[in-house]
Amino acid sequence: MDIQNAVNRLVAYGLKTDLIEKEDIIYTVNQILIILGMESADYDVKTLMALADDIDTGSIESGAFLEEVLKDIDDYAVNKGLIENDSVVYRDLFDTRLMGAMTERPGAVIRKFREKYQVSPEAATDFYYEFSRNTDYIRRYRISKDMKWVAPCEYGDLDITINLSKPEKDPKAIAAARNAKQSGYPKCQLCWENEGYSGRVDHPARENHRIIPVTIQDMKWGFQYSPYVYYNEHCIVFNSEHIPMKIDHGTFCKLFDFVKQFPHYFVGSNADLPIVGGSILSHDHFQGGHYTFAMAKAEVERTFTVKGFEDVKSGIVKWPMSVIRLAAPDYERVIALADLILNKWRGYTDEEAFIFAETEGTPHNTITPIARKRGDDYELDLVLRNNITTKEHPLGVYHPHAELHHIKKENIGLIEVMGLAVLPARLKDEMALLRKAILSGEDLRESDVLEKHADWVDAFRPKYGNINEENIDEIIRKEIGEVFMHVLEDAGVYKRNGEGQRAFDRFIGSLG
Repeated sequence: MDIQNAVNRLVAYGLKTDLIEKEDIIYTVNQILIILGMESADYDVKTLMALADDIDTGSIESGAFLEEVLKDIDDYAVNKGLIENDSVVYRDLFDTRLMGAMTERPGAVIRKFREKYQVSPEAATDFYYEFSRNTDYIRRYRISKDMKWVAPCEYGDLDITINLSKPEKDPKAIAAARNAKQSGYPKCQLCWENEGYSGRVDHPARENHRIIPVTIQDMKWGFQYSPYVYYNEHCIVFNSEHIPMKIDHGTFCKLFDFVKQFPHYFVGSNADLPIVGGSILSHDHFQGGHYTFAMAKAEVERTFTVKGFEDVKSGIVKWPMSVIRLAAPDYERVIALADLILNKWRGYTDEEAFIFAETEGTPHNTITPIARKRGDDYELDLVLRNNITTKEHPLGVYHPHAELHHIKKENIGLIEVMGLAVLPARLKDEMALLRKAILSGEDLRESDVLEKHADWVDAFRPKYGNINEENIDEIIRKEIGEVFMHVLEDAGVYKRNGEGQRAFDRFIGSLG
């Protein structure tokens, strides 16, 4: 492999994507030489400029060009002993350093963002999202491997994704992480100290990561994109301080403060209790983006009015989970009513509906809030959550029940609440095996891998007169979507039947 050609192509990529300018070429080449342990290079500026012009834009958009170039350089680094172990974890650590050599300093990126913001908030986020993709902080070639489809159901079109973009650690990397000296820096993957960090086997490299400071309620917060982009422009907004998540009046104010600054984005928060919260409860943060989920499209099926808040449109959303939607041109009025609902829910018990505010001093009730601007109205969806457990449901009464764990066992966080299933990578291979087994009439209970799916397949098979090569894939996707619908129904505190909805109305009635 010609390492000089690979270096030239990487620099040409930087030119093509505006990560560097013509005047940066010599400096950038020399930074890459340092990383590769090379003392000299064979190139000329004019040739590199021409090479950049010849790169196909389609291969940039797909990530294919950069994937190929980085693989060539990583292969060279493995052969030269520059990469300790030939695995995805160590390759990522190494090639992120390469991309960091072509990534501008934070101050320059922030200035560009603010200049674009003067044009419009959308121009600013367009710039920053493309920048985050071009630096390979968002690895496009991995995101494209995610399996995605839409599953229509009675509540709307659910988004289903099987996450394949998060690299799985190989045994050597797992062992190295276990044996490595534990570091408290950065404190978590959301801390500002990740910006420019070189990473380690148990923490991703972030030399190519830049954070945009935003002011939220007179406090410094950070704005960045998720490297795994589960949906369009999937962003994370996080407190500059490492403090735990908490749902309160301040949360509602912060959400709308962000929406006011970026009205084309929605933003929401995971709940602040285990089981019903997100994966990182130790660092206060929100998630948002430029996407309309099925829950946002769902209609209000019945309205109600709270005394003193006649100016706020209030209603219950037709959704498998228990959602109250508030809307008004004055966001402060929406916040005031949200405060009343949150405070009431925190202390609300309805034994008949198996809703307990606390047991033995442990609180159970919280809310998952999502804010957006819709026309002239500021809108806030409040998803009622409860994390009580029982012997029958040790992972949570309002959590996917055991019969659904063959598809989804993990917590139902903000993204799932809104109607996007993030399913485990194992399902890709299991779907292929299921396809083969169903078509050949195999006994699923004879397979260690497929046995967990047997009851599910037995239940849906009679619905289809003839399962064949032409319809098997659509059937499996449709049935996975139906499982996710039931997952959301399990997570709903008020069930979608007469008894459950009457209990929901009792809570609404308690608001006054």
